Amino acid sequence: ATPRPAGQEIPGAAICTLLFTVVLGMLLAQPDVGQAGMVAAVWLAQWFLAGLSIAWIGASAVMGGMSMIAAYFMFPHVAIRIDRFIDPNASAGYQVERAMQAFMAGGFLGEGPGEGIVKASIPDAHSDFILAVAAEEFGLIATVGIVALFAFVVLRGFARLFHEHNVFVTLAGFGLLVQFGLQSLINMGSTLSLIPTKGMTLPFLSYGGSSLFAMAFGMGMLLALTRRRAGEEE
Repeated sequence: ATPRPAGQEIPGAAICTLLFTVVLGMLLAQPDVGQAGMVAAVWLAQWFLAGLSIAWIGASAVMGGMSMIAAYFMFPHVAIRIDRFIDPNASAGYQVERAMQAFMAGGFLGEGPGEGIVKASIPDAHSDFILAVAAEEFGLIATVGIVALFAFVVLRGFARLFHEHNVFVTLAGFGLLVQFGLQSLINMGSTLSLIPTKGMTLPFLSYGGSSLFAMAFGMGMLLALTRRRAGEEE
């Protein structure tokens, strides 16, 4: 390809930052603070891979922490969820309490498909707390298998990108994998009461048309980006 004349390079960093700011603003306007935080984390991870200095990464992390504190005071629903996490014995922690009961009821082998009882009392059992339903009906062993499957997808994707020479493919694939893995971790972590509840679906398992479509679209893009191209060495 013919190199661009000096001074005519595409301002990729500026365009990326502008698009990120627009998307972040739309998410906060809803307000969807959790999704905004995840988008920011993916964006920052891609910048880190692209060579952003540790100093800027640290400054961004500090700004992120300050933003979380500000969100606690600005958005009542964020404050409520954090308060639930801090005081799980409060009545507002009912969801997490029932989810943990579902895990205990399932034991190692589970109650059997469709035989779960606790799931009927879990709000949003079909979406946010689908892992608790799987634990009750199929047991701890199957649940660990589900977690291992998600980890395999992410690690296998990173291993493929490690041998990629195209910078665009590397950055795009890395962002998609971080988004997939982070969303999975947030859902699992909130179900297990490791982090405050977010209301984020578990990819490909939770019920939800738009979420399923978006995740399928993203994974389709990842498969297209990482496919072996003609003439490429194994």
